[in-house]
Amino acid sequence: MELTADQDDELRALTTSSEVSAAVGTRARIVLWHAEGRMKKDIAVLAGVSRPTVDLWLGRYAADGAAGLFATKPGGPREQVSADVRSHVLALTRVTPPAETGLSHWSTRTMADYVTRTTGTPISHHWVANLWREHGLKPQKQGTFKLSKDPAFADKVADIVGLYLDPPGSAVVLSLDEKTQIQALDRTQPLLPIEFDRSEQRTHDYVRHGTTNLFAALNVGTGEVVGDCVPSRNGPAFLAFLKKAVAPHAGREIHVVLDNLSTHTTPDVKAWLAANPNVHFHFTPTGSSWLNQIETWFGIITRQAIRRGTFASVQVLVRTIRAYITSWNTDPRPFQWTATADEILAKVRLTQLNIKKLVANNTK
Repeated sequence: MELTADQDDELRALTTSSEVSAAVGTRARIVLWHAEGRMKKDIAVLAGVSRPTVDLWLGRYAADGAAGLFATKPGGPREQVSADVRSHVLALTRVTPPAETGLSHWSTRTMADYVTRTTGTPISHHWVANLWREHGLKPQKQGTFKLSKDPAFADKVADIVGLYLDPPGSAVVLSLDEKTQIQALDRTQPLLPIEFDRSEQRTHDYVRHGTTNLFAALNVGTGEVVGDCVPSRNGPAFLAFLKKAVAPHAGREIHVVLDNLSTHTTPDVKAWLAANPNVHFHFTPTGSSWLNQIETWFGIITRQAIRRGTFASVQVLVRTIRAYITSWNTDPRPFQWTATADEILAKVRLTQLNIKKLVANNTK
């Protein structure tokens, strides 16, 4: 079982929260231990439960996410919630939480708390979990759709999606970005239940040895990745990596998809582009990093090599990243982009309409 960063954070929060029972915390640890690759029989010993109990909670988590770790009471009346509130929750689920919440994604509890507070209609996180299950929504796995305020959003989407779906003949399309402040963490073994220090409320100790920044460029056509780890993320470092990324394609037209950071538009970068007219930049809309295919690859390397790795130094972390890139390129897999620009823009218009309706309903 592999966990996303959000899932990992949510489960670890359950293990330390004073608002949930110790039983729920133990169930969360079961899932975390299983994600670390521990055998189920060992997990049963660590958690002080039977092997079937381990299977039970792993199964419930796989089906319902964190909501499945909360035991439901049999019987009892079904919550009566109006159609307006149901629509309200469904629309909110499909967008990024409002900025004032400070949330990066919805959980069943944060959704229930937010809707109860803003609408005055009390709903439980169990009801939210059932609604999400009924409509096949899993925001903890797939994320939400973030709206961009870029006035050139439509034009940029059409430009970049056009490169993905119908690249210019014989041209190379590179998806480029940087993953910053990757930590070299030295993880100790989790504490056994009998040794668990409830005053500390933790299951791991961490020793941080520093960070590195990963520049990476994905060849959209072949799936090959060029990467480089650097101590500083600045204009000179970006330009040096850009030259490295385009070097294998000398003499060809090269289209680079990237975001419009200040380090990507320094005078030195602009001068280099002027001297290399075969290289063309295509900037993603503001707040729309999901449009850059390298972000998908960053997610993969994070899950498979970085998040639960143990690195005694930054040098060990860098060697691990380089080894992963070398291994990836032995059998590169290009990502298949399927959504057209019209489909994306239609989804944006629908989301904007839903938000306007929510605002109108809440101001009545």
